[in-house]
Amino acid sequence: MTDSAGARRPPGRPARISRDRIVEAASSAGNLDTLTMRELAGRLDVSHGALYRWVKNRDELLDLIGEVLVDRILPPGEDAGPAWLPRLTRIAWAMHDQFLALPGYATRLSRPHAHNADAIGRLQNAVVTAFLDDGVSAAMAEQSWYIFVTSIVGWLAFQENRLDLGPVAPRFDLFLDALLRGLPAREPATGRP
Repeated sequence: MTDSAGARRPPGRPARISRDRIVEAASSAGNLDTLTMRELAGRLDVSHGALYRWVKNRDELLDLIGEVLVDRILPPGEDAGPAWLPRLTRIAWAMHDQFLALPGYATRLSRPHAHNADAIGRLQNAVVTAFLDDGVSAAMAEQSWYIFVTSIVGWLAFQENRLDLGPVAPRFDLFLDALLRGLPAREPATGRP
């Protein structure tokens, strides 16, 4: 018998946990920063021992969440399309929807820590490839990735921890339009003053 991740599971009761169920339970917790493994097990209605068979610790839990979210952002078999702008617009909106659906995820991602290399690597590859396919040099495609991901994640983290900067709520569509108009990165016309 195998679970949805393809790993062999010992015989016994049918699996009541799946990757998607873990992410859905985590998203209903209110804030990822304060979620404990015991609380998550309770939300899944399983023993914490059963949860630990899926993820050994909080870091593995966050890696699993990252994998599921990137799977949702970059569904397999989706046509990439010929131009970088619509591809990155779709990726940015998917990041917006998926990250904000899991309170605290963008904030955590914006902090320095070890990220899930596979999940972030797939996201990086999709963004860099969009620029490369449009003829952007490899060096500028990488720089464009850094600008894209830090800007998007930073904006989403700001949404999760909103400061009172005025009476009008910031709009992602305006932010994204301004960001994408500045991409791809180019060498500056002048040096540093």
